[in-house]
Amino acid sequence: MLLSDRVALITGGARGMGRSMAIKFAEEGCSVAVADISIKEANDTIAEVSKTGKEGLAIQCDVTDGNQIRDTVDKVIKKFGKIDILVNNVGGITASPPIEDMSEEDWDRAFALNLKSHFLFSKYVVPHMKKRKYGKIINFSSIGAVQPPAHAINYNTAKAGVIGFTLDLATALAPFNINVNVILPGPARTSFYDKSIASMPEAEKDKFFSFLGNKTPMQRIGTPEDLAGAALFLASELSAWITGETLHVAGGLPSLLAPAPPMMPPK
Repeated sequence: MLLSDRVALITGGARGMGRSMAIKFAEEGCSVAVADISIKEANDTIAEVSKTGKEGLAIQCDVTDGNQIRDTVDKVIKKFGKIDILVNNVGGITASPPIEDMSEEDWDRAFALNLKSHFLFSKYVVPHMKKRKYGKIINFSSIGAVQPPAHAINYNTAKAGVIGFTLDLATALAPFNINVNVILPGPARTSFYDKSIASMPEAEKDKFFSFLGNKTPMQRIGTPEDLAGAALFLASELSAWITGETLHVAGGLPSLLAPAPPMMPPK
């Protein structure tokens, strides 16, 4: 198994990519803690983890609250004694009007959820990794950081910040045998789109995701399992000599030979 006796903390692990990573890691021998605002869904994820025979822990946490994040890390250390792998997966698009209509609160909320959360979890986990001279930190950005598919300037800028954060942290932590890498997902059929397509009939949802998939060079939409496989590679010793890497998991995007594809079908 690729992650035998490891312990992972996954933020935003209640559903979508986070849930897929939790299950995939457990199947590879890893104990998993999930931090999420939705404790019910986090417990559902841990129920799936338990089916693999590995231990799990669900913790309700507002990932924009530093005190809750510190307490979450303490709970994981208390239960498992260590954190080998930190996956800063949490994120999402908040209110994103045109820049001239955007409030400071719109801007700050996007950064708190998509960038500050990565900083705070890393802040409290890194000291434990440094003591053991071992760790894997996997940050999640977005293809929108380098090829914005639509005008969501607060979200896309925060996600670009995740790349810079990763590069700096990778350099700082390399002497401690801590790998820090960032994944840029492309369009994938995950809970990311739940709010924007919630009212669509299922058949229309299928058409929507088919449209998105056709905009990638590989001509298909991504899946949570696609992202979980990439994260597993970065969490394992298969990537022991890789740090500061920006990994696009996006079916061939970004394609610099063509203009950025629209992420919403024409009306």
